[in-house]
Amino acid sequence: MIQDQQQLPRYSGIATFMRCAYEESLEGIDIGLIGVPFDGGVTNRTGTRHGPRDIRVQSTLMRSVNQSTGIAPFELCKVADVGDALPESPFELERSHKSIQDFFEKVVEAGVLPISAGGDHSISLPILRALAKNGPIALVHFDAHCDTGGNYLGSKFHHGSPFRVAVEEGLIDPKKTIQIGIRGSLNHKEMWKFSHDSGMRVIYMDEFYDLGVDGIIKEIHKIIGETPTYVTFDVDGLDPAFAVGTGTPEVGGFTTFEAIEMIRGLTGLHIVGGDVVEVSPPFDPSGATALVGATMMFELLCIAAESLAQRKDSLAC
Repeated sequence: MIQDQQQLPRYSGIATFMRCAYEESLEGIDIGLIGVPFDGGVTNRTGTRHGPRDIRVQSTLMRSVNQSTGIAPFELCKVADVGDALPESPFELERSHKSIQDFFEKVVEAGVLPISAGGDHSISLPILRALAKNGPIALVHFDAHCDTGGNYLGSKFHHGSPFRVAVEEGLIDPKKTIQIGIRGSLNHKEMWKFSHDSGMRVIYMDEFYDLGVDGIIKEIHKIIGETPTYVTFDVDGLDPAFAVGTGTPEVGGFTTFEAIEMIRGLTGLHIVGGDVVEVSPPFDPSGATALVGATMMFELLCIAAESLAQRKDSLAC
């Protein structure tokens, strides 16, 4: 009988993230893979509530070892699918965020590093509230949008504003925040003024191609240093040719390979968590965008596992 679930046929069994065991208990787990099926913060096209389920299915295509980096995350850390942070009141945005925060507080208290699949980008806010109890952390943010907008249609809580609120609540250090891939048309010229005024490093796509991937990686490390870091990956940062199934696609983004190279370039950072958001399966029934989301989640898992294993080794010395 085969015991290693990664070695079972990919079409068999119940779909879990990366074919990991599903664990209700957090005891003994190093990294928890978590779904956050919530899209009550979208400003236009809904559907990302279905993201975690489809990402789970497509993640069965992931294998045990990262061929390019050699990282074997399941050997470095105990990794498990610990279920969904399910909002108890999905029709009430702020109560939903509180439910998500409560779930992640238990994860953090158990010493588990969370890697999550959304859901819309508003889910990053309650996750950061759970992670940043002891002070602001750094943020690496891949996206077509800065998501530092203000009040919209009577609410400051939506998927276009989480990182403005995170700064206002002292959850992230704006001077230790880098936003990569920003582009697209605007409703007004100063739409992302908060990012610039607060000290965030904003890399628009024009500069992205001036710097190149290597230049971007150097910039990330220069800004972040050794600060505990959260990584958030919005799939609309990719060109829609690679990720059509998302709520706010913007033409002219980076490629999947460039995205993978940038995530791999985060090795050496003090990673405390990460997420992949804005996969909207109704806009891509083929499952290709969910596969992209699963792949980025696997790459995040690899750098997180390496970071966590190195910290454990240093403590053991």
